[in-house]
Amino acid sequence: MEKFSIEQFVNQTQQSEKGQGLFELETERVLEINLTGEVWAKMGTMISYRGEMKFEREGILEHGIGKLFKKAFTGEGTSLMKARGNGKLYLADQGKKISVLHLNNQSIYVNGNDLLAFEKQLDWDIKLMRRVAGMLAGGIFNVKVEGTGLVAITSHYEPLTLVVSRNSPVYTDPNATVAWSGNLQPEFVTDISFKTFIGRGSGESVQMKFSGEGFVVVQPFEEIYRVDE
Repeated sequence: MEKFSIEQFVNQTQQSEKGQGLFELETERVLEINLTGEVWAKMGTMISYRGEMKFEREGILEHGIGKLFKKAFTGEGTSLMKARGNGKLYLADQGKKISVLHLNNQSIYVNGNDLLAFEKQLDWDIKLMRRVAGMLAGGIFNVKVEGTGLVAITSHYEPLTLVVSRNSPVYTDPNATVAWSGNLQPEFVTDISFKTFIGRGSGESVQMKFSGEGFVVVQPFEEIYRVDE
């Protein structure tokens, strides 16, 4: 019965130092942040910490009046918290798989529901897609993150990255789209007949079309986004 002992369970599951830096994937679904200052994280994703830390909800004017108006206009916007202090912070979001990206004077669009954490020095802005909100169950919004630093995103199960080229545009289901490169501007196209053949008719007639040069990340899951009225 030794393989079922408490000692073996602890040995197999305990936290370990991987030496990956500020953002460390403790497991595929738990992010460890070796905090020595401040970082932004999605509200409700802290599962544990050690050390001295304080958590503050994003202030109403924390990022300027422009972003406040956008959040009010979209009726959405992932609420952020600022974690400040020294220690180890552990984040997770509903068991979703976590991917860490290092932006080097680059930009990426992330579905607002899939943005887990990012370094304080990165710039971000909410991108409105109000025209599509009425077409989809709950609508969607996206956040553009740019600059130099680390950003952690989440996906249900394994993400798939599709390369977009000028001769080969990529079409995606908006509810399965996680992120895309900052230089791409998707179009929204509709196919009414397509809706007849797919699933529950839950919005698949609206697709995102990516043209140009870049990449788009999708997940094998259709996520329905709630809009707060």
